Amino acid sequence: MSSPQTNSGVHTRFVALKMCLNVIEHGRSLSQVLPEGLAQFEDRRERAFVQNLVLGTLRWQFRLMAIRDLLLKKKLKAKDEDVNQLILIGLFQLLYSETANHAAVSETVNVSAKLKKPWAKGLVNGLLRNFMREQESICAAVDLKPAQKYAHPQWFFKAMREAYPDNWQSVLEANNQIAPLTLRNNALQQTRAQLLDILTRAEVAASAHPHCSQGIVLTQSCDISQLPTYHEGGFSVQDAAAQQAAFLLQPRAGERILDACAAPGGKTSHLLESAQGDLDLLALEKEPERLDRLAENLHRLNLQCDYRVGDAGQPQAWWDGRQFDKILLDAPCSATGIIRRHPDIKWHRIPEDIDELVEIQQHILDALWPTLKPGGQMLYATCSVLPQENSEQMRAFLARTADAKLLPLNVTWGWPGSQIGRQILPGQDGMDGFYYCLLHKQNS
Repeated sequence: MSSPQTNSGVHTRFVALKMCLNVIEHGRSLSQVLPEGLAQFEDRRERAFVQNLVLGTLRWQFRLMAIRDLLLKKKLKAKDEDVNQLILIGLFQLLYSETANHAAVSETVNVSAKLKKPWAKGLVNGLLRNFMREQESICAAVDLKPAQKYAHPQWFFKAMREAYPDNWQSVLEANNQIAPLTLRNNALQQTRAQLLDILTRAEVAASAHPHCSQGIVLTQSCDISQLPTYHEGGFSVQDAAAQQAAFLLQPRAGERILDACAAPGGKTSHLLESAQGDLDLLALEKEPERLDRLAENLHRLNLQCDYRVGDAGQPQAWWDGRQFDKILLDAPCSATGIIRRHPDIKWHRIPEDIDELVEIQQHILDALWPTLKPGGQMLYATCSVLPQENSEQMRAFLARTADAKLLPLNVTWGWPGSQIGRQILPGQDGMDGFYYCLLHKQNS
């Protein structure tokens, strides 16, 4: 995406710099930072430019850092992280954006004047111009190390190479791609074919997803609130991988279902739509502010269910003793399957997190299993690509739970190497990385 042809080049880059610093230096999530930063711009083109600059710089952060370190004669001090990130923003533009090189350098150098560090201007200018002259040899040297070439932390590169010896490269490449915008038609309002026709008449290019009966993929990203039928609840935004949950659990009218860890409500609403709204469904969410988002989504879609704040791992605090026919456990996880949508995960997630998450998942599984009826089904789901959270977690649960039985998933999507459950790798059929395992509770 080219730079806006206005006098705002410095301002857009300065705002992008502050957003990157909020993520890298202050540890905030991109989902918090991005809306705040973009709200400063009314012009749609400026918003798109800033979003692309922030997402791209974070997406390629580890490769850009390696390039920067080769160019710097001496590492900058911790208090100069603003200069560090500004250099990365400049390198991103030279490597990956459509901005003309001279504009990328001059506008980035001009941002340095706002940092109140007089020495930064010469450093940024010299470093970016040196890179332009030596780009080929510098990139070749950096790319000798796969973790740097594919812009991922070393621990994650090793984990992918071990888990997917024949697929690790495609996983890392997919994580650096821009994810498609996928809709889920609300079957209570119209058929998918009808919604596709509505979109076509509105000159919105879209196509049916091959693995989702209600899935629609848009050719270009857009402001979904401006699409026809949005305010009437005609569709939801939901990746095709996440849409598989309702298909696998197959809710039937009148069933009592628990949607544990439910916010923001995409799977909750899909379950309700799949059963014509006729479910005794409890949507549980630990974080009160996230429950507000779930309530808003249900209201827009004109759907109703019982939703409340509650910890899925502490059923004694919310369960009324009536067992559920089915449980959807969309477990807290590393989110390593959705890095292409949230590139800050590369930075925020560390190996120690995984052990802690595995323990949380294990605790929730054991806590919820007694709330499931004999003969009932539990669908375990994560947006992770790490076996510890997925197939290994399920193998351990089956080993310690006598009345739990693995049910086969007769599907055509996903990675064929999954022996327990089904793993979708990022980018497969345009989908996010996801894992599903369906369990049956046998009669005692």
